[in-house]
Amino acid sequence: MLARQVEAARRFNRFYTQRIGVLEEGLLDSPFSLTEVRVMYELAHRRGIGAAELARQLGLDKGYLSRILKRFRAKSWLARSVARDDARRHLLALTAAGQRAFAPLERRSRQQVRTMLSPLAPSRRQRVLDAMRAIERDLDGRDPAPIVLRGHRPGDIGWVVQRHGELYAREYEWNEEFEALVADIAAKFIRDLDPDRERCWIAEREGVRLGCIFLVAQDKTTAKLRLLLVEPEARGSGLGKRLIEECIAFARAAGYRRIVLWTQSNLDAARHLYTKAGFRKTAEENHRSFGKDLVAETWTLKL
Repeated sequence: MLARQVEAARRFNRFYTQRIGVLEEGLLDSPFSLTEVRVMYELAHRRGIGAAELARQLGLDKGYLSRILKRFRAKSWLARSVARDDARRHLLALTAAGQRAFAPLERRSRQQVRTMLSPLAPSRRQRVLDAMRAIERDLDGRDPAPIVLRGHRPGDIGWVVQRHGELYAREYEWNEEFEALVADIAAKFIRDLDPDRERCWIAEREGVRLGCIFLVAQDKTTAKLRLLLVEPEARGSGLGKRLIEECIAFARAAGYRRIVLWTQSNLDAARHLYTKAGFRKTAEENHRSFGKDLVAETWTLKL
């Protein structure tokens, strides 16, 4: 198993280094090596950094780094100053001439990544970026940042519709009729929103949306829980339970007496969460929707 995983990782490394041009003699059509460009990047984006810290951060041999810095000094690209808190410590930064030399490399790097990502559909682009973020986090040994819940902002409603359509098509083979239903629900929410009695929660981590849930009014005493979604990468984290609990707490504070929801009998994970939260199935009905024969269920929670 591990041997196959090692080979898969090596295959990805070969693919990606070729894709970003690391194997070319000069990186980004420049006379500089990858290491030299990385050193320039750190010097350009840090207000001051010591040589030892720079070597440690980039995993470079101190002698190798010293030779690179010597070449930069010969071109008048490197400035050296004394640290304010320690006169024995010297900080490095690019001079104005060094910044001018680095600027076209920065532009080419941005354009290279833009060229790589722009042909992808938004959902595929986000999947690539999520995978990159996961690789960075897991190989660095960092714990994932906390998931935060917030209210909706421009762009969120389009995401809600798109991700419902994509995920339910992939996981349950539901057709575009379901996406149309979600679009209708989401549009009505925005159009008729009563912020004192209705709300949307968006879950995100480091700016990446991971889930959502809506609570809307059915009548003066009954609220409806709608459009619960948890992205695959966030499943198992307790996010679904947290979103439902947030809905329930808001409904109680708003003065509702009950919450109802409409789901399908094959949505086992969601039904499990509803049961844990205290909802009980109160009705069911056979129907054909979204290209499938389904059993619709109504669930109710008394508050």
